[in-house]
Amino acid sequence: MNKRSSDGSGGLSLRKGHVEDHSASQWGRKNVLRSLGTTLEMIKWEHSVFALPFALTGAVLAANGWPHAMQLFWIIVCMVTARSAAMAFNRWADADLDAANPRTASRAIPAGLLSRGFVGAFTVAMALLFVFGASRLNRLTLLLSPLALLVLLGYSYMKRITRWSHLVLGLALGIAPAAAWIAIRGGLDPRILVLSAAVLFWVAGFDVLYACQDVEHDRGAGLRSIPQALGVHRAFGIARAMHGAMLLLLVWLLHLFHLGAIAWWGLVVVMGLLFYEHSIVSPRDMRRLNAAFFTLNGIISVLFFCFVAAAVTLQH
Repeated sequence: MNKRSSDGSGGLSLRKGHVEDHSASQWGRKNVLRSLGTTLEMIKWEHSVFALPFALTGAVLAANGWPHAMQLFWIIVCMVTARSAAMAFNRWADADLDAANPRTASRAIPAGLLSRGFVGAFTVAMALLFVFGASRLNRLTLLLSPLALLVLLGYSYMKRITRWSHLVLGLALGIAPAAAWIAIRGGLDPRILVLSAAVLFWVAGFDVLYACQDVEHDRGAGLRSIPQALGVHRAFGIARAMHGAMLLLLVWLLHLFHLGAIAWWGLVVVMGLLFYEHSIVSPRDMRRLNAAFFTLNGIISVLFFCFVAAAVTLQH
């Protein structure tokens, strides 16, 4: 008999191997959790607040009050997973472009913090969760979920095709109120499309402004945008026109749903914040663009939802 086996050293070796396997397993779990944390940072999941309040506005209008708790839950699941899939796919599709742009070279994939394979797998997982969430609402939401994903993921390639890609991004978020209406009612009312159009112009306008930061890079990379095609000064004018259209559409929306004074005061607040946003950025000074684009936009969407929800609740 081998002496190492008979004196117990073989057992020690087995225990050592078990400890090493356990350590490797722990390291693997930590690595996955670290990657997930980096992914959430990459997709800015907290910015789901942009479109989510408008989706909830659509849900409240559809229900003439507060929807059932489980309907709200699955609408939120669908909104968060759909946006996560879209953002992750955008980072996956634009990895090489981001690497060539000094402003975006520090993003997770170009910086080597995440692999394209991991981000691709995350995208698929979020898309599947979105479809599952849609299936928990009603048959029509399930049937339309692949079309929604086509719009959400397809945006990433639009800037390679057309200067009007900003409108496609607006559509990607603009479908949220209509989708929420369908989730509650199981069908579509043309009135909610007014809110979808308002969100479309809201998002498109700020995407035009955001693209002003990358004019030179876009020209060199062959990417298309309104600032790249028409110049920064004209782009600012188009963004203002889009936001003007948004406000007019919101006026029409409140009229169509016969909402009371609280909702109209909410619109006044939104109007004031939009004017303020445009006052702190200009073609000559875009240093505060991130503050306008991220912070104030989130406030606008949340406040508008709160005012409309209050108006609907008081009416019923």
